[in-house]
Amino acid sequence: MIIHILNGFVYGGLLYLVAIGLVLIFGLRQVVNFAHGSLFMLGAYVGYAATAVAGFWAGVVVATLVLAALGLLLDRAVFRPLQDQDPIVTLLVTFGLLLVLEDLVRTVWGKDTLTIAMPDLLSGMVRIAGEDFPVYRLFVILVAAGMGAGLTLWLKRSRIGLYVRAFASDPLTTGTQGVDTERVSAAVVALGAGFAGLAGIIAGPLLALSPAMGGSILIESFIVVVVGGFGSFSGAFVAALVIGQLQNLGIVFIPSFATMIPFLLMMLILLWRPLGLTGRAA
Repeated sequence: MIIHILNGFVYGGLLYLVAIGLVLIFGLRQVVNFAHGSLFMLGAYVGYAATAVAGFWAGVVVATLVLAALGLLLDRAVFRPLQDQDPIVTLLVTFGLLLVLEDLVRTVWGKDTLTIAMPDLLSGMVRIAGEDFPVYRLFVILVAAGMGAGLTLWLKRSRIGLYVRAFASDPLTTGTQGVDTERVSAAVVALGAGFAGLAGIIAGPLLALSPAMGGSILIESFIVVVVGGFGSFSGAFVAALVIGQLQNLGIVFIPSFATMIPFLLMMLILLWRPLGLTGRAA
């Protein structure tokens, strides 16, 4: 059972790294980004290319930085113009962006599945509760926990973190106080895209890379955001861990029903607390 719980933390950690980007972009741009799963996928492929040239750790850095730079570009070209548009327009544009990125990956890397070799440093096993558990999976848990703690400290202790929280709560007042809200928004969108790229490369040794790999994690990441509450950073963290556990334990004990568990949880949350676990009314 301990091993199953740890595996749930692994998947929950990956969900959190992807979902937090959705929360950041929605909180500041008020844009629901349906292309976010493709950023996760693109991070995996960019990491694959960099790993083949310079090794896994260079791949982690390159994938994160490249996706952060892409986030800056998308903020200026897509998310900023969309923030005042009808939600249907946002849906169509970001879904079209998802298709474009998937076709780009098919053109560059082909349709065949690829794999990323895990680094030698993390390729061993560790004994936990009498069972072998991969060191790399523990590394994934630590990365997610470290990024969550770092993001929390950044939001609560830094000046730009204060601006982010203020802008997410009341953008008009924040702008009138002299904060450059456009620059803050661009930085946060870049951070969210970089998190997606980081999730993609660290998921690479665990998952088969394919142009469609972003679809399933996008759906469950949206469930995380809905369950945790749109715009809630702490809610996304709690919801990701809960859904990771439920999904993994469901696969172990009720495999034929496991894929429905996150959707049932979302339905119950929406019926019981429509704003999510930690969401609040504007």
